[in-house]
Amino acid sequence: MAALHGGHLIAKQLRKEGVRYLFTLSGGHISPIYDGCVKEGIGVIDFRHEQAAVHAAEGWAKVTGRPGVAAITAGPGVTDGVTGIANAWCGGSPCLVIGGKSPLSQWGMGALQELDHVDFIKPITKYAHVVAETRRLPEFVSIAFRHALAGRPGPSFLEVPFDVMFGTADETTVWFPQHDRAQGRIHADPSEVRRAADILARAERPVVMAGSAVWFDQAWEALRALVETLNAPVYLNGMGRGAIPADHPLFFSLSRRAALSQADVVLVIGTPFDFRLGFGRPPLFHPEAKVIQVDVTETEIAKNRDVEVGLVGNVQAVLTQLVNELEAGRGRRAESAWLETLRGVEARARAADEPFMYSDQVPIHPFRLVREIRDFLDRDATVIGDGGDIVTFGARVIEIFKPGHWLDPGALGCLGVGTGYAIAAKLARPSEQVLILHGDGSFGLNGFEFETMARHHLPVVSVVGNDGAWGQNKHPQQRRFGHTVAQELSQDVRYDKVVEALGGYGETVTEPSQIRPALERAFAAGVPACINVITDPTVGYGHSGAATH
Repeated sequence: MAALHGGHLIAKQLRKEGVRYLFTLSGGHISPIYDGCVKEGIGVIDFRHEQAAVHAAEGWAKVTGRPGVAAITAGPGVTDGVTGIANAWCGGSPCLVIGGKSPLSQWGMGALQELDHVDFIKPITKYAHVVAETRRLPEFVSIAFRHALAGRPGPSFLEVPFDVMFGTADETTVWFPQHDRAQGRIHADPSEVRRAADILARAERPVVMAGSAVWFDQAWEALRALVETLNAPVYLNGMGRGAIPADHPLFFSLSRRAALSQADVVLVIGTPFDFRLGFGRPPLFHPEAKVIQVDVTETEIAKNRDVEVGLVGNVQAVLTQLVNELEAGRGRRAESAWLETLRGVEARARAADEPFMYSDQVPIHPFRLVREIRDFLDRDATVIGDGGDIVTFGARVIEIFKPGHWLDPGALGCLGVGTGYAIAAKLARPSEQVLILHGDGSFGLNGFEFETMARHHLPVVSVVGNDGAWGQNKHPQQRRFGHTVAQELSQDVRYDKVVEALGGYGETVTEPSQIRPALERAFAAGVPACINVITDPTVGYGHSGAATH
């Protein structure tokens, strides 16, 4: 057998792992990987900034459930990618980032782009390691994948020195791991499942709150069976959105605060008690509510609050256990007054929003913009939120019907994820609509990746809510201090012209009646497209969940 260089060894193992694309920005330290990918039939998608390449690797995980892979060069290449790695860490997204490194033979001598990456990458990864031998590269790729996927998913990082990457090894001496993962799913303790089922069966005002682990553990069918057995309202956040279709009679969204503050039993599935859930405490949660928590990681159980029952295991497996236990006991619950109460809350909230969603005012009300998007999109469209206020409006109105079809930055609140996520989504779902809902501020972070889309023939559509400000900060600052500083942008910026210059299609919209025709033209263009929508700069999204003026 021939001697293979390090990049080819990496690519061979990536192919064994089922990797279809490598996300990267050109770098000399990592160039052998590109040669290996060509030889192994792995597509190479090259970006204009390493942050966006790593966001794409995370985006691939978010839309496929399988780790995405990014390769970034030494020194500034790795530091540019840190934000993407941190976002994947906070979001629990499995991915592998391969970083270049100065030659081991020159380490400490002041080699080009010499930097010890592992020390500052370790705190934001599940696994970070320097590979010192060329022949062991496939083994460490396998180890990195295993860490990324074990328990709560997350990013892994491999640092490959220049002389290891360019070095060679006889293929006959190299181990390419194939049967290197535990099979099967971890189930919760049966006695604890029975306790949880008994509490749920006796609940008068049950609520189910489910998050990203439902997606990564492929538990959407089990979740649906559970809520239908309980006949309980279900609320979704993060990558959990779409696990229950938006038109399912037990899916609720606008009544979450009312539901959690009145519930006697809350089942929290695969989502942390972080700021998005008020840390699991009053006033968002009823002070006497019994809480049952399901999570893949034991350390997440009872984080920030006490729980009545903690169930640890694969989310699909645990929910199936709960369904079986409930059906073996009391069977399916009947319709309750509790559901009707919450439907009333939902109806009143929708009625309050409706005048704004159908408003003909100019500048355009953001509620009108996101309602037009909602009404236009196909049922299987993938929507990516990358912004502040405009994404909050969008999350309130735009309906998601399939799991893994809503992507947002997650708990880190990282702006600039949109283009990387969208590139991954369009590669994974080439025949489906992919739309980025951009804030005008967030567009500026990685907007140059529209050139990447054009070069790789990926017709993604971006709708920019252009209010000429960092709106999510501007309005609270104005209320608190009576003035704004460092919050103003300009509504005269032609984001559509930027995309045109990068090889795409663009237009600016100033009238509500122009929104749908613009969406039709953008999706028909066959190239990356941007609709620059001038929205009312006086409207912000209030903390209470209503538009403020």
